[in-house]
Amino acid sequence: MGRLSAEEGCELIDCGTDLHIHGMPWNIVKFSKKFHLTEDDVIVILGDVGANYYCDDRDRECKAALNKVKPTILCIHGNHEARPSTLAQYQLKEWKGGLVWYEKDYPNLLFAKDGEIFELEGLKHLVIGGAYSVDKFYRLAHGANWFPDEQPSKEIKVYVEKQIREKPFDIVLSHTCPYKYEPTEVFLPMIDQDSVDASTEHWLDRIEEQIRYIAWFCGHWHIDKRIDRMHFLFHSFESNEQFNREEGAQ
Repeated sequence: MGRLSAEEGCELIDCGTDLHIHGMPWNIVKFSKKFHLTEDDVIVILGDVGANYYCDDRDRECKAALNKVKPTILCIHGNHEARPSTLAQYQLKEWKGGLVWYEKDYPNLLFAKDGEIFELEGLKHLVIGGAYSVDKFYRLAHGANWFPDEQPSKEIKVYVEKQIREKPFDIVLSHTCPYKYEPTEVFLPMIDQDSVDASTEHWLDRIEEQIRYIAWFCGHWHIDKRIDRMHFLFHSFESNEQFNREEGAQ
């Protein structure tokens, strides 16, 4: 039984659980216990898990709590966290057909390498992390952490584009969404949209136009919503059990 959850979470299954993360693991712990998840389950967090934000004991407390739950937790890169590739304690390994970053101390907590494709419950999942922080200048002005590599690099984009040309997949897991699907109703009123770098969303637009897929899951926007095959998750979760492999995308 595979689970898809986010810094966000369920339209099809109302779990009554707030799965919002940003460094606060306790609801994931309660969620795992409530639904009696096992070592055979996988929880996917669609960015901003916040386990690599402070790079001190606060992160280690978060990671230790997440590592203790029975399911494996697969984390997509968000925008409010350091990339594991920049942290010395992380190593790469193969998992479910793709590459993930992990620490020896927290082997159940995995961080997907952007552009990798993972097979879960018979479905192939393409991962595309990262987004722009609309509160970038506030963070810089007030001494909060901001990560210059929060958005996909040129190298990541080239790799993703190569993957979609050469390999089959069914589901897309990303942090933000293609530009055409942006939920403008949740734009923050104090943010001048002319100052927002939407290059990642515009690039995802071009990706979305080139591919066939069963569903696309994203986080980032702090909203539970569905537009066609685009699933925005925040306080909810969805399960892979809703999909039939015979609907295969590519």
